[in-house]
Amino acid sequence: MPVESPYPMIAIEEALELIRRHTRPLPAVTVSLPEALDHILAEDITAAEPMPPFAAASVDGYAVIAAEGPGARRLVGDQAAGYVDDITIEPGTAARVTTGAPVPPGTTAVVMVELTEAGNGHVEILTADIPEGANIRPVGQDIEAGQLVLPKGKLLGPAELGLLGTVGRATVPVIRRPVVAVMSTGDEIVEPNEPPAPGQIRDANRFALMSAVLQAGCAPLDLGIVRDKAGQLEETIERGLAEADVLLTSGGVSMGQLDLVKPYLASRGTVHFGRVNTKPGKPVTFAVVDGKPCFAMPGFPVSALVSFEVFVRPALLRMAGHTHIYRQRELAVLAQDLEHSAARTEFQRVVLRREKDGLLLASTTGFQGSGRLLSMSGANGLVILPRGQDTYRAGEKVEALLLGPVETESSSESTPIQGV
Repeated sequence: MPVESPYPMIAIEEALELIRRHTRPLPAVTVSLPEALDHILAEDITAAEPMPPFAAASVDGYAVIAAEGPGARRLVGDQAAGYVDDITIEPGTAARVTTGAPVPPGTTAVVMVELTEAGNGHVEILTADIPEGANIRPVGQDIEAGQLVLPKGKLLGPAELGLLGTVGRATVPVIRRPVVAVMSTGDEIVEPNEPPAPGQIRDANRFALMSAVLQAGCAPLDLGIVRDKAGQLEETIERGLAEADVLLTSGGVSMGQLDLVKPYLASRGTVHFGRVNTKPGKPVTFAVVDGKPCFAMPGFPVSALVSFEVFVRPALLRMAGHTHIYRQRELAVLAQDLEHSAARTEFQRVVLRREKDGLLLASTTGFQGSGRLLSMSGANGLVILPRGQDTYRAGEKVEALLLGPVETESSSESTPIQGV
């Protein structure tokens, strides 16, 4: 009699909804400005003061009274950025100013240095085109006092960190990014620097998954290799639950006598699903133990990585406070026929390239076996072949999950930006 799984086979959409329902953003932490890059802002940021806080010159030139027009003026001083000199602009006078310097009282315009000639304590204004307020940044031109500068939920990039510095925030509250404990299981697994004995293989999954965790902006915690012994498995899982926000395992989730991960997770918490109607990755498992999400990946390397992309990465982004958590999807034209089992939705690895007409062309990376990690190397997309159809023909359009940048037909030669 075949061994029956106690877990029902569920659809991918149902699995994703269960994960969404049982994951939520982590609490906020306060970090220094340099540490805040790529975090999600945990509260609204408003400006306590205007920017610029004083009327400032936007060019190097001369502070003048615009209504006086062209002609000679007596120089009464120099005003540089960073301090305020005791200078006042009165009829018939001017003062040198540098970019960013406060303009002296009485100034109604700044004339660019290129439109002047200076000498013998005077400056000759050579242009009659001197509008009121020319080349002066008024108080609050960039940011007004009390203005909302950055809303809660904003992803913090270089420009956002610059704004935080501008409004005087040396520290910032952000959503904490998850620590993810990663472990491989199996007596057949050895470290990459160890020679495998007969029947053994080197560990690939742990390093692939830890790298995927890093690319998702989270912190991996390496739990090493766990042997197929109940005591060691329990001890390592408990360490992961104690030290991390998420547990991520690979191997030990099928139906063998030594596949111990699911039973232990079930004994400690709730297994929300243990099988998904997908290929690769059918035995992927999601549980919650002590309020912490636990993902058990299949042992085959491609199954583990594809399952991570589809199920784990969105959950980690959600926990880190992101609202856009899923990879971009787009229709792609198949470059070759693809064989496919109609019983399950399949994610096949492809190289995506954008053609001149704007459409994506999807070329297979070759044999799609779950153990062939080469099928993931160089792949920048997964084409989604829904259940119900057994073969997809070249020229058909299918949905593709974009894993990385997509080159265009003309992108082999870079084009410089005009005017830069």
